[in-house]
Amino acid sequence: MKRLLSLSGLVFLLLSGVILVSLWPRSPATSQDSRVGFSVPIHTYRVVKTYPHDKKAFTQGLAFDNGRLYEGTGLQGSSSLRKVDLKTGRVLKIRSLNPRYFGEGITVFGNRIIQLTYRSRVGFVYDKNSFRLIKEFSYPTEGWGITHDGKWLIMSDGTSKLRFLDPETFGEVRTVVVHDHRGEISGLNELEFVQGEIFANIWQEDRIARIDLKTGRVTGWIELPGLLRPQDIAGDIDVLNGIAYDAANHRLFVTGKLWPKLFEIELIRKK
Repeated sequence: MKRLLSLSGLVFLLLSGVILVSLWPRSPATSQDSRVGFSVPIHTYRVVKTYPHDKKAFTQGLAFDNGRLYEGTGLQGSSSLRKVDLKTGRVLKIRSLNPRYFGEGITVFGNRIIQLTYRSRVGFVYDKNSFRLIKEFSYPTEGWGITHDGKWLIMSDGTSKLRFLDPETFGEVRTVVVHDHRGEISGLNELEFVQGEIFANIWQEDRIARIDLKTGRVTGWIELPGLLRPQDIAGDIDVLNGIAYDAANHRLFVTGKLWPKLFEIELIRKK
């Protein structure tokens, strides 16, 4: 099951958080890629503002649309789709999944919300406003994260591959393998399309990969250690996961599974 127990994951959890990110870094640090001769920017952060987050939400997917957060949660028997008020963390609307499904990533595509499931190989399409189920679709892999670039749906399955899907037929159009100078990057989880790039959580790590859509090359890293304070580490708190982009205000939301807080941060050069 895609979760870490709080006791065994305590060290990781001390290095993680739920965040809302400004996308205008003041100055990037770099990590040299000796194989291809380019420098990969690395950013850390400073906290700007803290918001509440439902500590019972096992966050698998996050999206931002028209001033609201949409959240997909997981765990067998308690998976859901939610509309959430950012400032208060209050759940404004919820649709529970059938207990046999383990909910995964979500994305808002026009007037629809698309949600994946973990190992059932079934996805759901909902009306964005009413959460009415419109249709189901299938795919041949596990479902982890999903986003879109305005034309294609882009899906992760826990491997190093990103799969591009037709948003009407859900047929696979192409794939790219995500890699850096050391090789393939696996464990790609929640995804978000941000100004022409894909941002991807790496499962069980406190960092986000920035990925070139055409080549799959990692173009930068966002490192996010230490967001939760020791007093925030309680119960079944799990890993950093969930990314959503507010294009109008240039903010990036990042959430964690069962985390009590959401942070707004600014990206800063790593020294």
